Amino acid sequence: MARYGKRPIQIPDNVKVNITDDFINVEGPKGKLQIPRVPVVDFVIEGNLLSVVFDEKLKNNGYAMQGLGKSLVNNMIVGVTSGFEKTLYLVGTIYSVQLKGNKLDFNLGYSHPVVFEPPQGISFEVETPNFSINSQKVTIIKVKGIDKQLVGQTAAKIRMLRKPDNYKGKGIRYMDEKLIIKEGKKAKK
Repeated sequence: MARYGKRPIQIPDNVKVNITDDFINVEGPKGKLQIPRVPVVDFVIEGNLLSVVFDEKLKNNGYAMQGLGKSLVNNMIVGVTSGFEKTLYLVGTIYSVQLKGNKLDFNLGYSHPVVFEPPQGISFEVETPNFSINSQKVTIIKVKGIDKQLVGQTAAKIRMLRKPDNYKGKGIRYMDEKLIIKEGKKAKK
């Protein structure tokens, strides 16, 4: 059945993994992460390998929790060693964003500027490349952090400030998001 959860996780030398009855703690060069312990499964550390095991009586639920536990711990280890990043494009001639301290100051066509404060552990980068999308100005916003879930959630909240428009292509979108531009209404002849 499920093979992903059976493979052990390689723990790098500069990472410490501590598993208690209630929490899983991972500490590395970029910081510390803590999550509640996944039910049903046990974590076994042998040398620099971490395995996730479960009671064989709980086959269906056990396989799912085994894969979840392995994925969560693996994401924590990757986060504290190299970190995670999501890239967003702000597309539009009148739209702009500036990095002021650690906050993003957006001009999104509303009657007021929108200030976005990052949660703790998240940092931003703003770049202005020399290319355009549909002859519209593009600004790149990078969301960086060590917690994969928090990076993705912050990027989604930024995208919700001005969703991409299907007719002109303006708005905030993910770098790899495919946007289908619709044809507008035609005048009668």
